[in-house]
Amino acid sequence: MESAVTRACLGFTAGAIAVLTFHQGLAQVFDLMGIGRMWAFRIAPTWPFGIPALVSLCFWGGAYGAVFALMMPRFRRPLWQLGMILGMLTGLVALFVVVPLKGNPVAHGWMAWPIMRTMLLNGFWGLGLGLILPILRPRPLTRPAPAMQVISARAISARAISARAISA
Repeated sequence: MESAVTRACLGFTAGAIAVLTFHQGLAQVFDLMGIGRMWAFRIAPTWPFGIPALVSLCFWGGAYGAVFALMMPRFRRPLWQLGMILGMLTGLVALFVVVPLKGNPVAHGWMAWPIMRTMLLNGFWGLGLGLILPILRPRPLTRPAPAMQVISARAISARAISARAISA
């Protein structure tokens, strides 16, 4: 098992990659389908620090990914399932904490489509996290040698006797 620092770094990386591929990819699909106003890969400044929206999303996706990776040794279910659960939890944080902090009504004023969009985008991000993280984990550079068969002295002598009997 990797060290905690390695797991956190890999989780951060997987979370940021999942934002760029799964989260923003689904946002682009919504935009192409004409479902709501979704602009994927936005670089408009965000409040309060004025950093690009995509950088902010990647940072927070990476932060959640790092926490997910640190908890990974305790998981017993497939990572893609747990990633989707984490995605739904981040969706709830977005609806009830982030949206009000940005001056909008809690849960987008309880309008169905914005709530569903938030949950879908974050759930899809979590799925991506659960699929990408195992790919990034280190693997051994060489395959372990096949297990050697232990043969006892009796087995060797029994084989020798049976070989002589066959040849005779």
